[in-house]
Amino acid sequence: MRKIMKYSTVLGLPAALMLVGCGQDPQVSFSEDVQPILQTHCAECHLKGGAGFEASGFLIESYDSLMKGTKFGPVIVPGDSLSSSLYRLVAGEVDPSIRMPHQKDPLTDPQIALIGSWISQGAQDN
Repeated sequence: MRKIMKYSTVLGLPAALMLVGCGQDPQVSFSEDVQPILQTHCAECHLKGGAGFEASGFLIESYDSLMKGTKFGPVIVPGDSLSSSLYRLVAGEVDPSIRMPHQKDPLTDPQIALIGSWISQGAQDN
């Protein structure tokens, strides 16, 4: 009986640990996943001199400026994408007149999901 317990522990523990990791989203990288989306779809308006920057003070030139938010307050709540204005604006969970990118094609569902996952995973500078 002890041999059976010993072998089940030796074989069962690694299998159980593998299953625990199966339900997690892959780690999203700010520099490799999120920043390129923002540069491609948001930089035109949200860099110094752009209409979006002038209206809101929201600057996307760096991780630090992104985390600073707007003149109205933060737009990212690390760990909570549903409370983050950035996610809500790009996901269309706001009035259509202020959906981002403003007066341009919306982000794709996979791009929106990446931003949401990054925020939910803590919005790290990685």
